[in-house]
Amino acid sequence: MTARWTRQAGASSYKLSATPKNSPSEPSVFTQFSGNTVMGSISTLIPNTVYTVMVEAMDPIGIVLASAAVEDTTAPEIPSILGAKSKMSNKITVEFTSMTGAIAYVLRAENEAEGFFQESLVYDSPGTIENLQPYSMYTLSVMSVNSGGRSQPSLTVEERTVLAAPQLNASSPSNNTITVTWEPVEHAVLYTLCLIMAGSDERLKLNTTDTTIDITQMEPGTTYSIKGTAWDANGISGDDFTIEQITRPPSPDEVMVLLNSGRSLGMEVTWNGVQGADAYFALSSTGQNCSSSSETFCIISPLECGQNHSITVTAKNEAGPSSPSDPEDFLTFPCPPEMLWLEETVPGNCTLHWTEVYSADYYNAFLKRDDGVESGCNTTTTGCNFYCNCGYTYFMSVFSYNQAGPSFPGPVLNYTTKDMAVQLISTETLEISWSVVRGAEVYQTKAAANSDLVLCNDTSPMCVLSDLMCDSNYSVVVTPCSELRGCNHTCRPHSGETAPCSPEILSVTQSNASCVNVSWTSANREATYLVELTSDKGVETCESRGTSCEIPNLPCGTVYEVTAFATTSSGQSFPSYAVPLETAPCCPVNLTVNQVTQSMSHVSWSLANGAESYITSLTSPRGEAKCHTQERQCMMGCITCGTNYTVSVEAISKTGHKQECTYHGFSSSSCCPSNVRLYRMSNNTIRVHWRSSDSLGSYIVDLRGALSNYTCNTPVGASSCDVSDVLCGDVYTVVVAPVSKDGMKTEFCAKRMYSGKTIPLKSVFVRGGFMEETPLEL
Repeated sequence: MTARWTRQAGASSYKLSATPKNSPSEPSVFTQFSGNTVMGSISTLIPNTVYTVMVEAMDPIGIVLASAAVEDTTAPEIPSILGAKSKMSNKITVEFTSMTGAIAYVLRAENEAEGFFQESLVYDSPGTIENLQPYSMYTLSVMSVNSGGRSQPSLTVEERTVLAAPQLNASSPSNNTITVTWEPVEHAVLYTLCLIMAGSDERLKLNTTDTTIDITQMEPGTTYSIKGTAWDANGISGDDFTIEQITRPPSPDEVMVLLNSGRSLGMEVTWNGVQGADAYFALSSTGQNCSSSSETFCIISPLECGQNHSITVTAKNEAGPSSPSDPEDFLTFPCPPEMLWLEETVPGNCTLHWTEVYSADYYNAFLKRDDGVESGCNTTTTGCNFYCNCGYTYFMSVFSYNQAGPSFPGPVLNYTTKDMAVQLISTETLEISWSVVRGAEVYQTKAAANSDLVLCNDTSPMCVLSDLMCDSNYSVVVTPCSELRGCNHTCRPHSGETAPCSPEILSVTQSNASCVNVSWTSANREATYLVELTSDKGVETCESRGTSCEIPNLPCGTVYEVTAFATTSSGQSFPSYAVPLETAPCCPVNLTVNQVTQSMSHVSWSLANGAESYITSLTSPRGEAKCHTQERQCMMGCITCGTNYTVSVEAISKTGHKQECTYHGFSSSSCCPSNVRLYRMSNNTIRVHWRSSDSLGSYIVDLRGALSNYTCNTPVGASSCDVSDVLCGDVYTVVVAPVSKDGMKTEFCAKRMYSGKTIPLKSVFVRGGFMEETPLEL
């Protein structure tokens, strides 16, 4: 026990003693403290015993100066821990011995590594200490408590809390599947899920090492209790966590759609209820919908005619919607025909026509005459024939029917019978004729098109309207009138179309030598245009629905007259004003170049159709020669020998059209050699020597005499040639001429005379390394 007292004046020491109150035979226990002490403890007492505790103040010689006493009980005995177990991740339950006189117990949990210390007061064994961390090791002890205080802590034991429970999240992606996910639990090596269906005792256990699992083959629209537990590496299960998840409901079946004729016409959709559904949603393929939370029907409205609905029903609960039901088709009542028109091909025989209506099974045509007579016909086609007397007005309407019922009333057509024809008798004149109308005294004819209005009043059943606008669709109405009954303004109009307007040619352009593009202006609405190119060789044409067309492959050198026509269903326009066209002249088919002299050539060519004059050109890098002539030949001077020329002829027509014509190249012959010399050699041999400007050319030497002729051919690059066995006493003509690549000799090189009778022999000398005779005089 521990006691505290107040300081006593003059006291040098204090004596603290404890005497058992109810056990006089037990000895007292005391201890002494110095005069400066005001608190002290006394030990070796008996647990759970009432003691009288006295404090005495003593002077230096041991005389008691004052005393005071109180009664108190000692703490109970120290309990022993029998066992400790953790079944939840934040709790440990401790079982311990019960101590006599203890009114409560203190459980202590410590974790020095984490600096954790916690005590919990319990009143019996076993006791639980809470607010612990999952999967953590704790040192546990217990103390007994009574009015005197706590006992000493018991011997400690160690125990680890179990793993935390996985925090499950569940969803139902389909009506037979539940997907469960959770965050990983630290130190967990395995997870166990236990599923129990509502209203059933059967359990489904699943083990997995993943943190997500898809559970299939579940009952649709059913609530499942799902408990999750984690296991550590020692095979100890952790805390558990339980959630509930309902599967999506099954798809509704037995869907039916009926026509509901309430305040607003609609479709009543019914179905069979399904398990687990909180609401239903009906959707049409048109986007219309309705819903219900408690009933198994709903109404989609309003409806429109001629709609083909495909209805599906979806059930919903908190997990989501089911798959849509099988679609149920429903066809609404048909629409009325959009358009009515009447044909009276023969006077008195009328046919009422209408446009076909989607989803209509049959039609009912209703006809009423202006004198009150009514008739009608039922048909599955889109026409109804009836007899129509001339001079009466008929009012007609058509209803459509199908299994859902009749259509709403449609348009009403009125028609006054009369035999009327509109005919185009010239490009801008319409003739209107009709049969006599009962009771009519005068007829008013009106033809209108755009801003043009033409009127005609006559007692005769015919009218001619002239000077109308071209390419115009006139609405022609003939109104019968009488003084007694007035005019019948219900007569339907007839149409009459004038011929198209004449086009105006804007341009005629040659895109190349044989292709022409013709463009024109067009004021017609829709017309096909025909362009004609007329010449003495025939007619060329092209067609277009636009404002231009192209005619290819025209012959050269031809003069055309170009006109254009417009054509529509009503007829053909007047031709446009003619535009002349001349194609470029033709090229000469043949062209020949002959070299006359070393610097002059003769060029000739064949006749070119359409050409009036020609410009002939010989072109080379060394220069150009031209000749402008009306003939079909030309002499070309200033030609350079040994040169390749490009040959071209430009054919020009009377009006200035030109055609460029290019032909094969022309090569002038090599230049005639210069400084020709003859040398007498031994054995009646004559050496002919010359100077050449072409080191790669070859030459031929001709000696022509009265008694004999000699020819010498040289290899390429040679500048001399030896003629042997020359007869003396004759006069020779010597010509040295170049030879072309095709072996032809040039004929225009200069000739030289040589006499073999009077030439004296002169001394021999050496020149350039060759032994030569002296030159002969020529």
